[in-house]
Amino acid sequence: MSDNIDAGAGNNESNINETTAAEPTKVDPRLLEILVCPLTKTTLEYDRTRQELISRSARLAYPIRDGIPIMLPEEARQID
Repeated sequence: MSDNIDAGAGNNESNINETTAAEPTKVDPRLLEILVCPLTKTTLEYDRTRQELISRSARLAYPIRDGIPIMLPEEARQID
């Protein structure tokens, strides 16, 4: 009986991972309206494809992980 449970759990995990890889995590639009760049205090642009919040004035891209914006400059990627 435990063999059936383990097999089912493994299948569910692979389905969850496939769904996550296929669809970007959604970010609450209300959150996007209130977030600003922590360095420049300017508005951010949402890049859904790359899952980043872009600060043009600071030339940084803040990552979004599991739907949570990581608003730390040391975690951000430099952009041109």
